[in-house]
Amino acid sequence: MFCLRVKIQMMTKKYIVAVDEAGRGPLAGPVTIAAVAAKSTRLNRVLKDIKDSKKLSPKKREEWYKIITENFECKTASVGPKIIDKLGINKAINLAVQRVLPRIFDHFSDVARPKRAKAVILLDGLLRAPKHYDQQTIIKGDEKIPIISAASIIAKVTRDRKMLRLHKKFPQYSLDKHKGYGTKLHYKMIRKYGLCEIHRKSYRKKL
Repeated sequence: MFCLRVKIQMMTKKYIVAVDEAGRGPLAGPVTIAAVAAKSTRLNRVLKDIKDSKKLSPKKREEWYKIITENFECKTASVGPKIIDKLGINKAINLAVQRVLPRIFDHFSDVARPKRAKAVILLDGLLRAPKHYDQQTIIKGDEKIPIISAASIIAKVTRDRKMLRLHKKFPQYSLDKHKGYGTKLHYKMIRKYGLCEIHRKSYRKKL
């Protein structure tokens, strides 16, 4: 029944906007939200065989990133460690969602206010949009809904590229290998060099 309701929403709306995040769990770096907007009529043929970003290799994610950005409107918003430490990860994610949606609606001019009613927002997991948006949150949406899979890829690739740039600034932490996640290597480097400005101090218990 739930999936049927989502399908009906997607059929009755002219546009679909999908939202997903990357970087909830890492010890370092930002959390990134991606929004992907598309005409509902284009989804099936462009996103055939797409998968959740976690089920793709880095190479495949990059390939899909190119396809998605060439065919759909994509916007991202990131919130850094200092704000994550101040607000907590859930509020920081909510802030990023609030930032990314106006960007996608303003850029995708045919969906902008007051025409926002033409669009439905599909969000993964526990994500929520501000109440004035027509929205549906879908548990494991990145596995079930192709356009949410697309948003997961945009978020993941965008954040990974950011972590590679940070690696050049902080090479001692080997961010290019773990992207800030709590791997054995990352813990080893933290014990050796201590924390720096890109680490989430509020995650100290994990450290």
